[in-house]
Amino acid sequence: MINIEKRDKIDIITFTVEKINALITDELKDEIGSVFQNGSSKVVINLKDVRYIDSSGFGCLLSIMKTAKNNYCSLKFASPEPAVMEVLKTLNLHTVFEIYDDLDECVRSLR
Repeated sequence: MINIEKRDKIDIITFTVEKINALITDELKDEIGSVFQNGSSKVVINLKDVRYIDSSGFGCLLSIMKTAKNNYCSLKFASPEPAVMEVLKTLNLHTVFEIYDDLDECVRSLR
C-alpha cells in the first residue's frame, strides 16, 4: 500500500493506490505510524498519483499528523494532484498541513 524511500535522513512515503478511503485507512495508519516510532523522524508524504481521498482518508491523514507531533517528528506533504488539492482547500486543510507542490522542494525544507 505504501513505499518508503530514504533520502539522507528523510523518509519519503509514496502510495501504491490511487484512492485513500475507508477501506484502507486503518492499515495506512498502522504502516505510516510505524515510521514515527523512533521519534524525531522527518517524513514527507508524497501524494503524487493519489487521485481521490474521502473523508475517512482525510481523517487518517490528520491522525497521522497527530502521531507525528506526539512523537516530535516533522511531517510535510508533497505533490498533491489538482483534484486532491482542491478538496484540501475546500476543507481548509491546506492551512493545517504543510503542503509543497514539488517533492524536491519539500525534502529541502526538512534539511
